[in-house]
Parts: sequence; C-alpha cells; structure tokens
Amino acid sequence: MPFVVPRSAELPPADWAAYAMTTLGVLPLVWRRRAPVTVLVAILLLGGVYRLALDGPGQPLPYAGLISFYTVALLCPARVRMAVGALAVLVVALSVGWSTGTARELLFTFFVSAAAYALGRLQHTRQAYTAAVEDRAEQLERANRIEAEQAAARERARIAREMHDVLSHAVSIMIVQAEAGPVAVRRAPERAEAAFDAIAETGRDAMAQLRTMLGVLRTDGASPRRPQPGIEELAELLDRVRGSGLEVSYERTGAVRALPAALGATVHRVVQEALTNVVKHAGAERVAVTLEYGAGTLAVTVTDDGRGPRGGPGAGPGGGHGLIGIRERAAAHGGTARSGPAPGGRGFELRVSLVTSRQGVGN
Repeated sequence: MPFVVPRSAELPPADWAAYAMTTLGVLPLVWRRRAPVTVLVAILLLGGVYRLALDGPGQPLPYAGLISFYTVALLCPARVRMAVGALAVLVVALSVGWSTGTARELLFTFFVSAAAYALGRLQHTRQAYTAAVEDRAEQLERANRIEAEQAAARERARIAREMHDVLSHAVSIMIVQAEAGPVAVRRAPERAEAAFDAIAETGRDAMAQLRTMLGVLRTDGASPRRPQPGIEELAELLDRVRGSGLEVSYERTGAVRALPAALGATVHRVVQEALTNVVKHAGAERVAVTLEYGAGTLAVTVTDDGRGPRGGPGAGPGGGHGLIGIRERAAAHGGTARSGPAPGGRGFELRVSLVTSRQGVGN
C-alpha cells in the first residue's frame, strides 16, 4: 500500500527490509498442508521478530497467521487442535497487550481467529461429506458392474444351454435318420425319401432357431426375432422324433391352461433335451411324455423303455450334462428335477416339477 497510497508523515518510511520480512512471513504457507502446526509457529515467530527488529509499514499483515490457523483446524486431530487453540489464546492476549491493550482489539482478534477456525472445521466437514458421497458412488458403481457381470454370465449360460439343446436335438435326429437311410434305400425306398425329408426339415428348424438366438446378440436391431418355442410347438417336436422311428406318446392331464412364455419355453427345452438323450443313448422303442397341470405347479414326465439310468433322458456326454442343464432350467422356475429307473424296473424316467404361480410356492 505505501507504493499506492503515501504513508502519513509521522510514520517512518517503509524500507526493503520490512517488505522482505513481510514476504518471509508468508513463505511458510507453502508447507502448511504437510506441517500445519510447525508452519503456524514459524509464522508467529516471524511476526514477533518483525515487531521487535523492524518498524515497517504498520503492524505485520495477519492473513498468513489466519490461513495457517485455518489449516490447523482443517487437518489436525482434536487433541492437536485443542493445544494449538490454547496457544493461540495466549499469543493473542500477549500480542494485543503489547500493541494497544484495548478490549476492542482483543475482541476483534479473537473474533477473526475463531472465524478462521470455524471455516477450517466447516471445510473439513464438507470434504468428509464429499469423500463419503464419492465413496458411496464408487461402491454403487462397483456393485452395478458386478451385477452386470453376473447378469452377463447368466445370459451366457442360458444361451449355451439353448444352443446345446437345439444343436444336440437336431444333430441326434439327423444322425439317426442318416444311419437309417442306407438300410431304407435297400429295403424300403419309399421310407428313405421320408428319412431324407426329416433330415432336411430338422436342419431347417435348427437353423431357424439358431438365427433367432444369434439375433438376440446383435446390437443393430436388424435381425428379425421370434418367440422361443413353447408348449404349443411340442407337437412338431414330437413329430420329428417319431420320424426317427421312435414311438412317442403325448398326454396332458389336469386343468390345462395357458402358461407364461418363459415357462412354456422351459417345458419345451426340457422335453427336447430328454427326447434327444433317449434317441442318442437309451436304445428305446417307446417313450411317453406327460404334462400334469396342478394347482400352481406343472409336472413334466418323460419315460422310456430303453436301457435304463445309464442311457435315459438324463444321460449325456461328459457325465450327465444334459440332466445338469435340465436341473438348472427347473431351478430357474422354483422347481426340481429327479430321474431314475422307470416304474417296473425297465427303462428310465425323468420328472421335472415347475412352479407356475406364487400359490404353488407355498404348497
């Protein structure tokens, strides 16, 4: 200010030593966050040296001391703050008594010092709140990411089951028909043509279902989609299996009613997987498919007269992956799957119980 507004004539002129000391009193603020208490003590000592050694441009500027006191309130623990506060009261009292000794200056100095302390504590609270909000947002983002990864894993497992069921069923039927083709050509040429037609129809149906599933994975929305096969498509499925030479019966009992699309798709896939394994492993001549509609439940039973547990509907390459997939589908609808020898000891039986409503859960 002496360079802008001339000093009073009765005051001594400001010299470069006074300006250098004032600047030196501000320099410790560079380290205020690393050592707030040490910086505060250094600034107070420099202010005392200024008053004792120099008679510069008025009293030393108090801003450096207030900023360092604010930093102590912001960063230091409670015990340190209490000690520094007691020291500040003593220093303020001595400084005012040395300067003017008036109550007005004493109250003003205490007021600005308390304001600096209060601002430091408010800033500490604001930073703590901001850190808590950021931490909560980070945890929420992490939870959303984990949930998305789990959903993606579930979806991959579902698609894998769907592709396994479609390909396994189609290839099994085609193999059976292809193996029977040469025999039919020699013994009953008219049956050979039907076998080749069945191979072509099975292949076309498998390709259509695969295109539907792969279309779900497309993100451009260009691929046409259609609902997954449900109970209404069981008749077509059974006809294809009959084309392999297996005698298939189909029966529905109880109060037959419409089912949700997801549940109908599960029933279709369960029956498809069971029949596929009968064709591949059971060596059966007859298989019976029964749907039993209960109060809030639906039971799907597939029974064959083949070689028994090692070759029945739950069998599959790799130690029973077919039955594992069926159990996963049943569990997704709150149901269970059990398998074992068919009644009478011959053949194999698979029974899957599915929940169709909340009432069924309580039962």
